[in-house]
Amino acid sequence: MSETLPAHPAPDWSYETEAVQSGIPRGLGQTIGFPIHAAAAFQFDTLEEAQSEFVHNTGLSYARLQNPTVKALEGRITALEGGTATVAVASGQAATLTAILSVCRAGDHVVSASSLFGGTTGMLSNILPLMGITASLVENTLGAIRAAMRDNTRLVWAEMISNPAGDVADIAAFAEIAHERGALLAIDNTCGGVGFLSRPLEHGADIVAQSLTKWAGGHGSVMGGSVTVGAAHDLSRLPVFTDGGDNSVLAQRGEAALAWRQRWLGAHQLGMTLAPHSAFLIAQGTETLALRLERESATALGLARWLAAHPRIGKVSYAGLPDHPHHLLAQKYLPRGQGAVLTFEVDDPAAFLPRLRVLRIAPNLGDVRTLVVHPWTTTHGRVPEAARYAAGVTPKTIRMSVGVEAMADLQADIEQAVAGA
Repeated sequence: MSETLPAHPAPDWSYETEAVQSGIPRGLGQTIGFPIHAAAAFQFDTLEEAQSEFVHNTGLSYARLQNPTVKALEGRITALEGGTATVAVASGQAATLTAILSVCRAGDHVVSASSLFGGTTGMLSNILPLMGITASLVENTLGAIRAAMRDNTRLVWAEMISNPAGDVADIAAFAEIAHERGALLAIDNTCGGVGFLSRPLEHGADIVAQSLTKWAGGHGSVMGGSVTVGAAHDLSRLPVFTDGGDNSVLAQRGEAALAWRQRWLGAHQLGMTLAPHSAFLIAQGTETLALRLERESATALGLARWLAAHPRIGKVSYAGLPDHPHHLLAQKYLPRGQGAVLTFEVDDPAAFLPRLRVLRIAPNLGDVRTLVVHPWTTTHGRVPEAARYAAGVTPKTIRMSVGVEAMADLQADIEQAVAGA
């Protein structure tokens, strides 16, 4: 006899226990880890079964829509984020697009904090206008967010810990601003580590989107993304859900309307499907995420303090430092640590970077290896100059994603590189 663990484990389970137990079938003959279901379609016994599935989409039919391995991962992400439903997609960019289009349509407006990953800035500024959706990128303050709201604003967007500046979103306050105007709040929790450092849904966010390529995967070997919804969200003032009266998405789907629309868009219509083998690798990564990110955050704080005192290092930005403008918000929303990403400035990045031997030059985050990159010419290279500065990126900025190496080795590598630059 076998059973499947519930998607939402017992409330007294810790994050670490959920990360290794949730989503895995248990019982006689069951595997200890995630099985990989390599299939393009799933069979039915009767015409009635097939018809019911294509109407209600509650089970398995075609792998673009759902796969048992991906479904198990979705259950785990839902548990770790404290949500009610998750759709896993092919990348973080796919997750961002799914989250936005689930709420917005042509003629709608998005307000976003301007301290963003370059890919998100590009999507808001260049891709959404092609669909008739406009976006205002403003300073990461309550006053700026509130002033940018319009009658047609449907979504407020911010990063839990911004990449790369390390700004921290005031989730509860942003949620209040959004909700009083009938909009939803979406938080990119990529640097929040799949709920380990922060659970935005518990502070009032309606949607959490993230790249699973980073800390969930954790080893630089897989790409993926996810969108998770919380229990409480008011869709009654959003036309994409209410238009159509009795035939509207809200009338037909009720409390599940937002999650249903995200799966319908991300998987069914746009086909941004996560492969089962990728889901397997990400699931494996989540099982050690807490161990890795706890260590990485502690090392990042130690390095930030050391760099801030270094005579040949310029400005250091890390929310764990008392001089960071969002330090108090970090203490409120990130009690387990302020993340593994920090930035610092050097006079000559082109001379500094090639001298590194332990730190690796690569455009990724959340790897077990410490990675550095020059955002001005890479991740934010196609972003307009003013937007780069707004995101905390200057020509001297180095972004560092701290891995699990010994801090002393990282310090020694930076020391020799800056000395010879």
